[in-house]
Amino acid sequence: MTRLDSIIAVKDVKASTEWYHKIFGFSNAHGGDHFAVLTSKENEIILCLHAWGMDNHPTMTHQNIPAGNGLILYFRTYDWKEIRQNLEKIGWEIEEEIHLNANSLRQEFSFRDLDGYLIIVTEFHIYEG
Repeated sequence: MTRLDSIIAVKDVKASTEWYHKIFGFSNAHGGDHFAVLTSKENEIILCLHAWGMDNHPTMTHQNIPAGNGLILYFRTYDWKEIRQNLEKIGWEIEEEIHLNANSLRQEFSFRDLDGYLIIVTEFHIYEG
């Protein structure tokens, strides 16, 4: 079995952990001020958060570079409507409103997290040929 645990560098692990909990309902399964492992309601690892400049990781040393260049956090979920409502409750800016993705034929919308990472949330679907 192979799993990918995506790790993004953030300015404030605690604030980002709380934001992801508020928007997606993720829990922090492990971590503290410098690192967090976010899990779904089903206890699956979804995303890891790592403080900039800690532990000498070469891609996490220059926080002045725009976050997420070339990266999209793409969430396929049954909870997409609830996530959109959570963003609305806190007045969060939406970059692209709900629309039909011509490729997946699913509804999706996009926004950025606290650090500027682009997030796309879409209806859950299985990739088809």
